[in-house]
Amino acid sequence: MNIFKQIYCRTFQTCFKIALPILPYREPDILDDVEKIADILTKNNVNTVLMVIDKNIRRLELSKRLEDSLKDNQIQFHIYEDTVQNPTITNVLEAKKIYLDNHCSAIIGFGGGSAMDCAKCVGASIARPNLSIPKMNGILKIMKKTPLFFAVPTTAGTGSEVTITSVITDEVTKQKYTINDFPLIPDYAVLDYTLTFDLPDFITSTTGMDVLTHAVESYIGNTTTKHTREMAEDAVVLVKNHLLTAYLEPHNIEARKSMQIAAYKAGVAFSRSYVGYVHAISHALSGRYHTLHGLANACILPYFLDEYGAVIDEKLAKLADVISLCDTSLDIHTKANAFRSWVWDMNKQLHIPDTLEEIQVEDIPKLVYYADKEANPLYPVPVLMDKDKLATMIHKFMK
Repeated sequence: MNIFKQIYCRTFQTCFKIALPILPYREPDILDDVEKIADILTKNNVNTVLMVIDKNIRRLELSKRLEDSLKDNQIQFHIYEDTVQNPTITNVLEAKKIYLDNHCSAIIGFGGGSAMDCAKCVGASIARPNLSIPKMNGILKIMKKTPLFFAVPTTAGTGSEVTITSVITDEVTKQKYTINDFPLIPDYAVLDYTLTFDLPDFITSTTGMDVLTHAVESYIGNTTTKHTREMAEDAVVLVKNHLLTAYLEPHNIEARKSMQIAAYKAGVAFSRSYVGYVHAISHALSGRYHTLHGLANACILPYFLDEYGAVIDEKLAKLADVISLCDTSLDIHTKANAFRSWVWDMNKQLHIPDTLEEIQVEDIPKLVYYADKEANPLYPVPVLMDKDKLATMIHKFMK
């Protein structure tokens, strides 16, 4: 990266870091049972609500308890269930129409990150009806209160239940728009661990490593605070202690509860301290190929931890100490490499591939274009990379 762009990126990131203490971050109120949503709606005099979900979640009847509870409390609900894996502009507009046509006054995002991202963007579109989704891309473009919003995660991974972010795909151009603004933080996060019991193994593993990616990328960046470092450390400890158990014993209550807490804490960390090139490339891949976000993050993370090298050794060594990975008396470099090895080993134990077979050589320039556009100057990465370097990194994990 040329020196002028480096100066621009670091100046932008420094200004953002200085502003962090005065920015209106908040955390949602936590509910531990989906049936408590009806009580909150009743207290707020809401009698009609939009639920954004996807067909698989609906087919598995994971939302049945919530639907029954809403019926019992005479709360009308209208369901949009066509949300796709990487939610599109069309998804948002269709769901928004249901909201408006039925005079809803609250939104429930029920499912994985896709459903919650779609629901968040519906809220943003309600708040800013004259602003197109492409125009929402970036930071602080909404700046208006959105409808009362409940985030109900059915995976332990995305952290969308606590973040300021919604990621929406343009199905025509394949570009992903990353919308970041404080009104997108849910009012309530419903951490009901029973909803994660019957997840497919592959979803448990990849979303779990997505949690780790959120925590680690926020931790090694240059815009951390004491609070985000603590939240990231807590999340890494919980992943270390519980992800493999959740994978091998799907109905283990402690493991499922702990992974939901880990996802939440990692979400708090990265919503304030941001992520890095792993996410930027992951978003480009899912926009182009519909690659699962958690899978892409899990696969890519260890490559970047290796590439950043000694610049992040001190921080990785601290994480190694936090999770009791090796003797604390060892030197920083050795402990950092132990952490890197642990990440590689976690992927192996969780049967996550170390390459992504869908990547096509001819697509790399476009992938790099979108990744660079998303990451620079916003993401406070430990080492700045230009398009050529990002292309080199993609070659490392393509089949």
